[in-house]
Amino acid sequence: MKIKVVTRILEANERIAAENRKLFDNAGVYVINLMSAPGAGKTSLLEETIKEINNRLKIAVIEGDIAGTQDAERIGNLGIPVVQINTGGACHLDANIINEVLGEIPLKHIDLLFVENVGNLVCPAEFNIGEDIKVMLLSITEGDDKPLKYPLMFQESSALVLNKIDLLPYTNTDIEKIKRDAFSLNPSLKIFKVSCKTGEGVREWTDWLFSIAKKD
Repeated sequence: MKIKVVTRILEANERIAAENRKLFDNAGVYVINLMSAPGAGKTSLLEETIKEINNRLKIAVIEGDIAGTQDAERIGNLGIPVVQINTGGACHLDANIINEVLGEIPLKHIDLLFVENVGNLVCPAEFNIGEDIKVMLLSITEGDDKPLKYPLMFQESSALVLNKIDLLPYTNTDIEKIKRDAFSLNPSLKIFKVSCKTGEGVREWTDWLFSIAKKD
């Protein structure tokens, strides 16, 4: 039955995610699974984040895309260790895919690992990759109906970054509705309003990141 097959897949994923988690813990690396729809600005957020905190934390990035290397090239231009994963059609990264590339990441020499997941509002939230937290990025240009349409993304995330707030005057998006709906799904959710274009809100976001990811 389909349900049994899906259950076996998720159970196998959880076993490998636990292996990844052990590797991360042994290396003292904090891992963030960054999720969003295509075009929401994950790579732009990573660029601004790296510029802001790279002097305080050593960062590496795993880039997940169906095809292409453009995002990895952008991150690599900042002098950050980066590995590109092309799924060839799969709509998310899973624990096994991550496990296969960990040998290319200098875990012992970094503090913070970002995994930029494949752009998708459904599948990435279902698969644990061994991360410490999931972070959801939502562009305000996507509208204010997304929390109730894609609840799992918001339920599974520890933080929600509302990006492109500089474009708010040109949309009908109601940020307060997004916040209400998101909190109804996840009362403990941290919410940050950010513009990667103007820099607004980036410091608040990166200060929070530093507070949770810094080594003792």
